[in-house]
Amino acid sequence: MNPLLVALLLGGYFLMLIVIAHLTGKSATTDTFFTANRKSPWFVVAFGMIGTTISGVTFISVPGEVGNSASTYFEFIMGNLVGFWIVALVLLPVYYKLNLISIYTYLEQRFGFYTYKSGSFFFLLSRTIGAAFRMYLVAEVLQLALFDALGVPFAITVLISIFLIWVYTYKGGVKTIIWTDSLQTIFLLTAVVLTIYYIFSSFGWSAGETFQKLYAHPYSRIFEWDVKSGKYFFKQFIAGIFVTIVMVGLDQDMMQKNLTCKSLREAQKNMLTFSSIFVFVVGMFLMLGVLLYIFATTNGIQLPQKSDFLFPMLALNHMNLMIGIFFLLGITAANYASADSALTSLTTAFCVDFLDINKRPQDKKLSYLRRTHVGFSMLLFLVIMIFRIINDQSVVVAVFKAAGYTYGPLLGMFAFGLLTRKQVNDRWVPLVALSSPFIAWFIDAFSAQLLYGYKIGFELIIINGAITFLGMLLIQKKSIIVKKS
Repeated sequence: MNPLLVALLLGGYFLMLIVIAHLTGKSATTDTFFTANRKSPWFVVAFGMIGTTISGVTFISVPGEVGNSASTYFEFIMGNLVGFWIVALVLLPVYYKLNLISIYTYLEQRFGFYTYKSGSFFFLLSRTIGAAFRMYLVAEVLQLALFDALGVPFAITVLISIFLIWVYTYKGGVKTIIWTDSLQTIFLLTAVVLTIYYIFSSFGWSAGETFQKLYAHPYSRIFEWDVKSGKYFFKQFIAGIFVTIVMVGLDQDMMQKNLTCKSLREAQKNMLTFSSIFVFVVGMFLMLGVLLYIFATTNGIQLPQKSDFLFPMLALNHMNLMIGIFFLLGITAANYASADSALTSLTTAFCVDFLDINKRPQDKKLSYLRRTHVGFSMLLFLVIMIFRIINDQSVVVAVFKAAGYTYGPLLGMFAFGLLTRKQVNDRWVPLVALSSPFIAWFIDAFSAQLLYGYKIGFELIIINGAITFLGMLLIQKKSIIVKKS
């Protein structure tokens, strides 16, 4: 694709984001940055959260994975739906009752200082690595599509990418994110819909014929009933529930948007509406994946070695210019919708949980906020450059996977707080939380030997959380019985 055209498209795209930021960032305060003054329309939040949830990794990986495991990923998504309902009906009422800005403040009120800091630390670690990984991927795409042709080094590409996020989030924070995410969701969905339409229209199929072809194709198979399979239905379904509870309900990034709604009722409407849209959108990605394989096979196009490259290869090299344009806009939107909200939530969590910004003098709050925002922007840059220096995709993916281990302790801590009335020796919680991921890794690495051939998949996060839960049982405070005189 012509580099000048790519530059104009991306320039126009970011100009729209900056205009939205200007309109939403007027008279912004720290409350605006953290909570959007709790005035966000629930339906806008619901729509925008699609862009946040569908990262660039999902954008290119889900369609490609269809060739490896058919549409069995939808089993996991069905579990996600139940998880969203649990978040809406169980966790949101707790957060609204306590009037939280950072959801990890709950851990302080329930257990104490060290549990609170441990929960927030694990979020900061996971989200920093996760956001950097996703930005690393989009920076690679932008480098290939534009900046290589202009002779711009990768480090400058990353700096430009992060600077653009900083520019449109540094004033309005989550208030800006809610509206920019909605715009980015539009671009993301447009890319998918146009590609689906392009493929079936290129074959001369009607919509009805397309659904018939999809239904008959082996890659459309959803359910796997072989108990020994890693894609076994109940294994995927249950894992989907818990992964959603942890990576949505216990994640400051996702919950911060929900907490900007005017009331608990509106936040719950947002979550339930979003969950329905999310399931539909992932279904479209799976349908797109089947159609991409049909398109490649019918046209005699050699499949790439890595399934992740299927959608980019076909969209940029074997379809028309419009599909290529919207693919670039779609993957950029998917990554930036994830990265910008991550930067905002990281800033929020650090300011509230570690700088205790609400106790700072009023005239100093914005200064602390701005410096923290810049600090995390630079941290993301450094982590991305480390990924680049490693220059080994398998190692980078392993680092990203390792970050996922740190959500397990959050599951254990919150579950212990919500499901029991027990207190713990707060000072020992960091040790429990740090030990759990290592124990979970050991079980995962040797599961075939320890569990008679059973291989652990998405359910690892449940095991990790259970280890933390058991660890907190071991350090619980003994009840003191006072004898009557």
